[in-house]
Amino acid sequence: QVQVVESGGRLVQAGGSLRLSCEVSGLVFDDYAMSWFRQAPGKEREFVAAISWNGNSRHYINSLKGRFTISRDNAKNTVYLQMNSLKPEDTAAYYCHPDSQFHYDTDYYNTRKYDYWGQGTQVTVSS
Repeated sequence: QVQVVESGGRLVQAGGSLRLSCEVSGLVFDDYAMSWFRQAPGKEREFVAAISWNGNSRHYINSLKGRFTISRDNAKNTVYLQMNSLKPEDTAAYYCHPDSQFHYDTDYYNTRKYDYWGQGTQVTVSS
């Protein structure tokens, strides 16, 4: 049974930074690409960033403009999301998910139907 456990979210002031972590168990971690998603109140869950199984390829939504960086440590079965220059509109619950394929295509991730989600980690950015 696959389990994902997200952590690192908290209340932060605009302009601040956070690093989110997601530990995965129940699968061979380095067989999978990993993605981060977020869901703001009253909105649909949206794709944020993805990383290939070996970390050599990354894809981000255009609106991030270099503020976020996704990385992974396969020895720890963990994927990270470094978030800098945070804005109030980044307020959301953040989720990670493994994926059998990596794509440079935001629509690929936003249209996939995933069977499960972790509990997420809440990021709140105050103005």
